[in-house]
Amino acid sequence: MDLLYRPRRLRTSDTLRRMVRETRVSKQSLIYPLFVIDGEGIAEEISSMEGQFRYSVDKLPLIMDQLVSAGVEKLMLFGIPAKKDACGSQAFDDQGIVQRAIRAIRDNYPSVYIVTDVCMCEYTSHGHCGILCGESVDNDKTLEYLNRIAVSHAAAGAHMVAPSDMMDGRIGSMREALDEAGFSNVPIMAYSAKYASAFYGPFRDAAGSAPSFGDRKSYQMDYHNRKEALRETDLDVSEGADIIMVKPALSYLDIIREVSDRHEVPVAAYSVSGEYAMIKAASKAGFIDEEKIICESAVSIFRAGADILITYFAMELAHYMEEGKIG
Repeated sequence: MDLLYRPRRLRTSDTLRRMVRETRVSKQSLIYPLFVIDGEGIAEEISSMEGQFRYSVDKLPLIMDQLVSAGVEKLMLFGIPAKKDACGSQAFDDQGIVQRAIRAIRDNYPSVYIVTDVCMCEYTSHGHCGILCGESVDNDKTLEYLNRIAVSHAAAGAHMVAPSDMMDGRIGSMREALDEAGFSNVPIMAYSAKYASAFYGPFRDAAGSAPSFGDRKSYQMDYHNRKEALRETDLDVSEGADIIMVKPALSYLDIIREVSDRHEVPVAAYSVSGEYAMIKAASKAGFIDEEKIICESAVSIFRAGADILITYFAMELAHYMEEGKIG
């Protein structure tokens, strides 16, 4: 056949395929979610997330040494307090679990970059992401508490804060509060398009954050909606978000692509607990090749337009990059 252009020419060897690869990934783009829990001597596996653990501050070296050795030096911290109350006071306590973990990591692992999840669901006795008025979350009152949490994290040494509550106006309010407290250089990664997803199930087990009544559909997004995600990201960028996030990742690749095409700020995607648990379970059952699925899934998220990937598979991906299996 007289073919001028044969696309297969560029697939004839591994070296050539790597040279013309369109989507490239690096360890620098990975963030590892880490659960820290009040108490001492705790390193307990999360039953619904095989291979993931809750660590007390004194046991953090068990995971931190592994992460640093793998070249994963960016974390997102989630706290599990010893006690909860209606206003989530442990979330903004100077001696709260996340604040103590930040200081310990800063003291012992200075190369590690710390992002903190700013929310109230792990800290409130009712499990909702804000202050209740009856059985509804009071949006504007909640902003005051979120600001206190963000400022307390920054004061403890957090490099970046990431509000995940989905309250209206929280990015502008938090930016103002951080600036007034002297933290104008602390960036905000906004959970901008956070959907009310069934994929969060294992996380709620890990963090003990399931709501005691109702659900979060009045503040997290309806998964039927696409244009709403664009409005949400537009608002967060206009209010000063430095990075915007889409969560979950795999079922929302279309949203990642549209958000990435629309905005010039970096886009993060969170590959959530349910995605992790499904891969682990299918692998354990012998239905899939875990290594190949981890790599392919991660690349799909970057190919969709993500610049940053928050993933429980961060260490595995870092190792696969070292071995040349992904990159």
